[in-house]
Amino acid sequence: MIDLHYAPTPNGWKISIMLEELGLPYTVIPVNIRAGEQFRSEFLAISPNNRIPAIVDHAPADGGGPFSVFETGAILIYLADKTGRFLSRELRARSNVIQWVMWQMGGLGPMLGQHGHFALYAAEKIPYAIERYRDETARLYGVLDRQLGKTGAYVAGPDYSIADIACFPWTMTHKAQGFTLDDYPNIKRWYATVRARPQVQAGLAIGKFVKEPFDEESRKNMFGQRAKELVDKK
Repeated sequence: MIDLHYAPTPNGWKISIMLEELGLPYTVIPVNIRAGEQFRSEFLAISPNNRIPAIVDHAPADGGGPFSVFETGAILIYLADKTGRFLSRELRARSNVIQWVMWQMGGLGPMLGQHGHFALYAAEKIPYAIERYRDETARLYGVLDRQLGKTGAYVAGPDYSIADIACFPWTMTHKAQGFTLDDYPNIKRWYATVRARPQVQAGLAIGKFVKEPFDEESRKNMFGQRAKELVDKK
């Protein structure tokens, strides 16, 4: 059994989708990030960066005690290795998949996250920041579109992999962020293919439990002020 500490965000969806794809039994443990539950000591014990998601595997492959994993790229690789699925064991294919997972972790996710923050959530609209991150988002969409044009199928090659599971949830934000996939025909084709998967739909349906309004306290909890306050108190 796996415990999934989770909130319904692009990063959370990566792991709920992966678990659904693998058919592994898991329990969802909601983490209300608007209410600041990510700063609780019991969550920090398994996710020291105070970010969702994180997992605890109660039946790790080494036969030892429960094992926790944080950071979505690390979780995807861990689960793929645990089950032998969605990540080839052949050297070149495996490396290619991991390269695109790292690309998502270091580029697509953070840059779309920053654009979404400054364009949609920031109390003060800063034109330079919005333009900076919009341009970088457009560049990254172009990178992904060209890659999908080369493979003709999935992000890292002909087979569906954790690279697709990593990238897909962030592309789901395109409409909210003011982008159209009509500008990226290869992404548009891939997006429709991935979204049609029943396991993806099941992963996206999990955990619609955050109902609190997005107020100033939510901003503090989600955008760093709350974390700084906790550090300052020590």
